[in-house]
Amino acid sequence: MSMRSFLVVGGGIVGLGAAYRLLEKYPGAAVTVLEKESQVGRHQTGNNSGVLHAGLYYKPGSLKARMAVNGIRQMIRFCQENNVPHEVCGKLVVATAEEELGRLDDLFARGNQNGLQGLRLLNREEIREIEPHAAGIRAIRVPEEGIVDYAAVCARIVDHIQSGGGTVVTNARVNALTDDGGDWIAATTAGDYRGQFVVNCAGLHSDRVAKLGTGTRDVRIIPFRGEYFKLRPERQHLVRHLIYPVPDPKFPFLGVHFTRLIHGGVECGPNAVLAFRREGYRKTDISLYDLWDTLSYRGFWKFFAKYPAVCWHELQRSFSKRLFCASLQRLVPELREEDLTPGGAGVRAQAMAPDGALLQDFHFVHGRRQLHVVNAPSPGATASLAIGEEIVRELNA
Repeated sequence: MSMRSFLVVGGGIVGLGAAYRLLEKYPGAAVTVLEKESQVGRHQTGNNSGVLHAGLYYKPGSLKARMAVNGIRQMIRFCQENNVPHEVCGKLVVATAEEELGRLDDLFARGNQNGLQGLRLLNREEIREIEPHAAGIRAIRVPEEGIVDYAAVCARIVDHIQSGGGTVVTNARVNALTDDGGDWIAATTAGDYRGQFVVNCAGLHSDRVAKLGTGTRDVRIIPFRGEYFKLRPERQHLVRHLIYPVPDPKFPFLGVHFTRLIHGGVECGPNAVLAFRREGYRKTDISLYDLWDTLSYRGFWKFFAKYPAVCWHELQRSFSKRLFCASLQRLVPELREEDLTPGGAGVRAQAMAPDGALLQDFHFVHGRRQLHVVNAPSPGATASLAIGEEIVRELNA
């Protein structure tokens, strides 16, 4: 049989994980990663808060639940074997009001159902033992969660891909995919590349790449910017590990939280506001093409009609340090506005259905000798090696 060849579109951590697993499954295969930026991991991978998510939140039986639990263990093993900076420091999910206690209990049950190990329910005193400055009437301690340097993970995966005979091509934006019967031809800004199979892990542009291959978009990527503050060095003692709120069922994001970073410092955030450009890390970043893609989509208006108050609150909080700080003070009451300095931002590639629903699970679209990963937001980075295994299974090459 002729040698298998694969084109992987997107050099974020999911695309790299896919290429790594393909070479593992098919040693000697021709695997080419096509990345539009000058280096890998520039967008969702390089702008998240570096958390290792263990699978507490996700619906039992979902791809997210299975891959987060499996994925965090794979990722920690990879970090150990490749000397990647990481720390399994544990996380607290804190209920600060009576009405959150039922949801906290549901999360605890869900985490146990998903196979997490060592979950504990804590009372007020036990919370203070772990996080002395955290407020809360009850909390879940998630001991398996941690923090990691995802850029370092990417660098090591690239080493493995290259030593396995694969290629990573940067500055290679894919503009067209053509099926000539035996091979796919990817026309890119770095020239044309051929492969029998296409794997699309293009993140913020995954829906557009899917359309290049299949001719249709069943869902659309809506970019949500998440903005962060950082704690001033002299106030970093307020947070020892990871402190999260109980998620609000009215909004499908996790809420602002505190994250200790692997190379020092503490991040606070993110919020979730509509980005006017798919890689719009600043409020002033606007792409008329991307904005029209969002505003012309009926699903977006259905989403907005469903969550107008929450959308308005998120927008206000984006422009008000005082409101942002007030949200954080629910978790750490001693926090003051002056403790916060501007941090970075990330843009989450969130797939949205035509009825306005945000896709909660990972979403794969199949085509002829092609597989498109069209929704892989958090815990996509943690689960990237497990997603890579799933891609190999689903592609069935």
